[in-house]
Amino acid sequence: METMDSVLETLNAILWHDTVVFVLLGTGILFTFWSGFCQWRSLTHGWAVIRGRYDDPNDPGAINHFQALSTALSATVGLGNIGGVALAIALGGPGAVFWMWVVGVFGMSIKLTEVTLSMLYRNTDDPDNPHGGPMWVVSKGLRRSFPRLAPLGTIIGGIFCVTLLISAITGGNMFQAWNVGQITETYFGVPGVVSGIILATVVGMVIIGGIKRIGAVAGRLVPAMCLLYLLGGSYVLIVNVDQIPGIFVLIVTSAFTASEATGAFIGGTAAFAFLIGMKRALFSNEAGQGSAPIAHAAAKTNEPVREGVVAGLEPFIDTLVVCTFTALVILSTGIWNRPAEVHFDTPPAVESAGEQRWTLASTEAPELPRASGDWTQGQNVFVIVEAHENVQSGNSLHRIDGSVRIEDDGAVFIDWGTLRSPQAPELQDGGIYFVYVGATLTAKAFDSVVDGLGMWLITIAAWLFAISTIISWSYYGEQGIIYLMGKGAVLPYKLGYCALIIVATLGFIQTDAQLDNFTGVGTGVMLIANVPIMLFFGYQAMRAYRNYINRLRDGRLGPGHAAPSVEDLISGRDVR
Repeated sequence: METMDSVLETLNAILWHDTVVFVLLGTGILFTFWSGFCQWRSLTHGWAVIRGRYDDPNDPGAINHFQALSTALSATVGLGNIGGVALAIALGGPGAVFWMWVVGVFGMSIKLTEVTLSMLYRNTDDPDNPHGGPMWVVSKGLRRSFPRLAPLGTIIGGIFCVTLLISAITGGNMFQAWNVGQITETYFGVPGVVSGIILATVVGMVIIGGIKRIGAVAGRLVPAMCLLYLLGGSYVLIVNVDQIPGIFVLIVTSAFTASEATGAFIGGTAAFAFLIGMKRALFSNEAGQGSAPIAHAAAKTNEPVREGVVAGLEPFIDTLVVCTFTALVILSTGIWNRPAEVHFDTPPAVESAGEQRWTLASTEAPELPRASGDWTQGQNVFVIVEAHENVQSGNSLHRIDGSVRIEDDGAVFIDWGTLRSPQAPELQDGGIYFVYVGATLTAKAFDSVVDGLGMWLITIAAWLFAISTIISWSYYGEQGIIYLMGKGAVLPYKLGYCALIIVATLGFIQTDAQLDNFTGVGTGVMLIANVPIMLFFGYQAMRAYRNYINRLRDGRLGPGHAAPSVEDLISGRDVR
């Protein structure tokens, strides 16, 4: 596992180089100004479209605008909103939230552009089962504009599909399953693999029905799970309402200055907060990845830009609403910089573990306070040490992770991992901190307000969010498989995809740093593959957008009918 961690760290360093992040942010700024701040159109006209006033059963496509948005949101509004935000704050501090907001705003223009392009080039040979996405944009676009480059377009489209499958397997599948297994085992003692088997079974029953069943499930599941989560978050924020103004100030100031180390948080520089905030927001709302266009391509419409305007709502709902709720809950409860759960009776000795590697002597665990419960086999903990300069935290603090081992006679020991450093580390305060990774950290924040609230609310939300995300990403990967190998490979792909849900819960991911590295690779490879496609063909999306807005202003694109009933909208009966 240590070798895999090193490989993933190296890949992340390449994929998430500062240049890549700035290019993506610049892409959002470019299309924001080029479109004349299209965010406003998404927030106004977009709501009218998803309400069904422009739905037409005679248009090509399989699902209505609301179901297309719900399907795309079911992929984005997931454990990235619960676990990803917690990860961003745990690693980058409060300032990471500010940069998540920035990505959310500019991500709206990126989503509009990439979805519009996908709609312009989608394959509607079978009107009830359309195919779309960046792979079709680059292959059909080059064939149409530069016929001699048609083979190159096919190759680039294939490369994008490979990155799509990597992201579907890691962030869209295994990240979700791992979080579900982790939080269910933490609270209920259910082995992670059991959760994985149940999750794989449920997902398999949905994805076997294709995009229409996925759209129908997402249309009901996404609104329900968002409402449930926001209601629970609202209660926590009401309890801590006096802290909220100060939290917003903390978020903004921490975005531009280093965050000091307090409790479990070892500190974070402004630059690291920027990088982590950008990465986690992009993982959550998927702006620039090219995944959402695949879901939106199934929408019934003969106006490509109309679906692009709808897609612009995704980063707003995902990042500026749901992610902000999670961030405020975590920051207002103080769980991110909590004190140590217990302290050593006698601090363990620092030992050499090889060249420039250090560890702690295997330690008998001190007795826990009654409020912290009992030690459990394999429980993950960490200590904070001082060693060489840490460029991410802006100080000399580091973490050494440990794992609890319970002997047959009931004796409890902690076995420690290693730290690479040119100098011997020193324990900072002798405190032992529990590892709360991803969704578990968010759940603990809810629990700190009402005992048991996090246990039930976040566990239920984690299951619902994971199911919705995994089924949508299965469809994304399916479209990549169809492009690469044809429809005959779809069934083996679905079986393998469900099997990986179980694999993710077998326990090979244990820390938040491992989780960040694992999901970062999937997001990064898609961005590098998709952003050049979007920049090369973006002028076509902007030309189509301006044409559509001009017709909308002139009254040539008024709604064709009154809004359908909510039930017809959610079920998709209005377009049957």
